[in-house]
Amino acid sequence: MDILFVGDVVGSMGREMIKEYLPKLKAFYKPHITIVNGENSAGGRGITESIYKQLLEAGANAVTLGNHSWDNKGIFDFIDQAKYLTRPANFPDAPGTGMVFLKINDLEAAVINLQGRTFMPPLDCPFKKAEELIKLAKARTNIIFVDFHAEATSEKQAMGWFLDGQVTAVVGTHTHVQTADERILPGGTAYLTDVGMTGPYDGILGMEKDPVLYRFRTSMPSRFEVPKTGRKQLSACYMQVSRETGKAKSIERIMINDDRPFFRD
Repeated sequence: MDILFVGDVVGSMGREMIKEYLPKLKAFYKPHITIVNGENSAGGRGITESIYKQLLEAGANAVTLGNHSWDNKGIFDFIDQAKYLTRPANFPDAPGTGMVFLKINDLEAAVINLQGRTFMPPLDCPFKKAEELIKLAKARTNIIFVDFHAEATSEKQAMGWFLDGQVTAVVGTHTHVQTADERILPGGTAYLTDVGMTGPYDGILGMEKDPVLYRFRTSMPSRFEVPKTGRKQLSACYMQVSRETGKAKSIERIMINDDRPFFRD
């Protein structure tokens, strides 16, 4: 059982990288499950129904979200019918679902989406919600992938250790900078603090540089925009998993950009 996870798709440039490289990655790694975080895929904030369908058509089996889940108001018109779309499960009383099940031949896998609370909007406790959902998932499968959308490195590491041995993987999203701490925790859970983003390579966290620099230099407000042209990147990770136990056997970071071209056939 192999899992491919692609980090925060940002704007049209991120979608272009998905269209170009996701088929290549799937051809090379041959994952059984492909998951894409799409919470920034519509102009850097939120997702639309058409983009959700585009990600599925490009090869995603499930799409996760995050703190920008509700930025495109059209999501309320389709999220309850989008069977492969997850928003953070610890949003209280929100539409949609925080966990989806994927059927792969004779196996089933659960994909859970959670959001942190440190330096983030107040939500229900992600640790309690994780326990609740894992109990439900375990009744059906040992293969459980968690996208933990959080700001603080410490909170992400805490979730990794909290869920070690209970889930297949805890992979962080949201901060858009890929970390180099991939590992298999002692209980058999694959862990990565942040998978990184897919989109503009020469921006700042996916946004145009100049407005961000202006705000840092002057402390004055400025409007952040997602670049539509320029160099692009894709960030992802690939995991090999025991189909019998659901424990991870390996985790590999993937980074594609002009400095790290994708050359595998």
